[in-house]
Amino acid sequence: MPVDHRPARSLRVLLDPPDPALALLLGLQPDIEVVRDLAARPVAALVEEVASVAAVLADEPECRVLVLTGSAHPGLAAAALAAGAAGLVLRDGPIDDLADAIRRAWQGETVVDPALGAP
Repeated sequence: MPVDHRPARSLRVLLDPPDPALALLLGLQPDIEVVRDLAARPVAALVEEVASVAAVLADEPECRVLVLTGSAHPGLAAAALAAGAAGLVLRDGPIDDLADAIRRAWQGETVVDPALGAP
């Protein structure tokens, strides 16, 4: 029988839209558990659209939402933060950086990847 080596208080993270490859990579982090929907009460969510921030927060107001992006677009960081996001992170960056951003957002920090510029 498999043994779960996760800490008792793993960080539940929602991916919207679902991304099996990213879920697998994040699931390898010892303190992160990727969940399938908001019913699992995630503490953080990774979304690809700024419009998704409000939808997640409407259902789970305490969730810390990070917007994933492939590149910097003028005004994207400011729009994401204005929508209530906890930050903006690179989709294709190192998984350890993404996991660190999730942890920092969960602790209350606003996280904007330096490669994306200041809001």
